Parts: sequence; structure tokens; C-alpha cells
Amino acid sequence: MNAVRVCLYCQHANPPTQTACERCAMPLPASTAYLEARRLKRFQWFCLGLAVFCIVMFFWLPRDFY
Repeated sequence: MNAVRVCLYCQHANPPTQTACERCAMPLPASTAYLEARRLKRFQWFCLGLAVFCIVMFFWLPRDFY
């Protein structure tokens, strides 16, 4: 899959092998596959942390109902 890399500054489409934009010479963003994997990993850690927080709060908060 040879997708073009689009410059974030000038929106110029560059070949996938380029590290800098041909038009404005700004660095191109990292590959989208790496960014998607990183985003998914952060989401998984967030969900795990939220679950642990909820479990701790379930046992820590008082349960007296009046």
C-alpha cells in the first residue's frame, strides 16, 4: 500500500518515500499506521485506568443509604 503523504502546511501530495514536502520543505507527518496504533494504545490505557478507578471507588465510597 503506497499511499501519498499529504503535507499538513500546504496540502501538497508527496510520494511515500519523501521525508520533507517537495513544495514547502516542511517535515511530513509520521505514517498514519503508526499514529493509529499509538492512538489505540492510549485509548486502551485510558479504558483500563477508568475501569480501575471505578472499581476502587466502588469499594472506597460509603454505602449507607438513609
